[in-house]
Amino acid sequence: MIKTLAVAASLATALTSVAIAQDSLNGLVVGFSQIGSESGWRAAETSVTKQQAEERGIDLKFADAQQKQENQIKAIRGFIAQGVDAILVAPVVATGWEDVLTEAKEAEIPVILLDRGVDAPEDLYLTSVASDQVKEGRVAGDWLVNAVGTEPCKVVELQGTVGSTPAINRKQGFEEAIKGHDNITIARSQTGDFTRAKGKEVMEGFIKAENGGADICAVYAHNDDMAVGAIQAIKDAGLKPGTDIKVVSIDGVPDIFSAMVAGEANATVELTPNMAGPAFDALAAYLKDGTEPAKFIITESKLYTPADNPQGEYDTRKGLGY
Repeated sequence: MIKTLAVAASLATALTSVAIAQDSLNGLVVGFSQIGSESGWRAAETSVTKQQAEERGIDLKFADAQQKQENQIKAIRGFIAQGVDAILVAPVVATGWEDVLTEAKEAEIPVILLDRGVDAPEDLYLTSVASDQVKEGRVAGDWLVNAVGTEPCKVVELQGTVGSTPAINRKQGFEEAIKGHDNITIARSQTGDFTRAKGKEVMEGFIKAENGGADICAVYAHNDDMAVGAIQAIKDAGLKPGTDIKVVSIDGVPDIFSAMVAGEANATVELTPNMAGPAFDALAAYLKDGTEPAKFIITESKLYTPADNPQGEYDTRKGLGY
């Protein structure tokens, strides 16, 4: 009984601490510079971030950069001028941030990076909440290695936005996974800019260049939206996606699970859209008593295949804003 009461008291104290930390966010004004809405995952991240802010009583000032860094920098400077309490930014590319982040630091406004990193001194931002993007690529590559065994496999790669950290890191991880497996080669690699339309367009070019697609074993896409575009291109060419050409990608959006149900996709690596929850938790602790969060807060990278109840996954995710 004493032990039970002690555990209950400990739990109550922990919950009270969390509540106090969360109360420190109530009424705060936070600026959020989002890349844009180039993908279903990005739309879900925006939706979940707004939900998380509302639950905590945060006044979230949202700015859509339409995939242009100059728009993000302008928005951040606008947030600084408004005197917001904190800034969230999902950076469109990795470079070119030092000046504006320095301005935020001089204004004593903490900045938190969401789902992408920057090439800038770490003391210019409070923390970065993201997945291990190299691991995401490695998980996708490991799946392909196991799926093809020793059979020859020519891969075409749909890269994300040139210069973005996900494109750089997801490519690196995939190449690490297939290294030493000489039967697997990346025959062609080109940016699809993380969009469904561009993924379809680039895949059409790959198919024409590779014997009408007959020489392609698999397509690796840096996100699911490009994969969905590629699936349509494969079908338009009279081939069966998921069978004639294997499809592996990253994000875990509802449409890729629909494709799995239809037998048109083989694997995806989940990227959670809830980056804001851990970000706001870190901000709450920091504002409450100055607790410095870990510089990098890493989310899980989980592999899903048709064996993982894709219909159920679709049903679970479809209401998240994708």
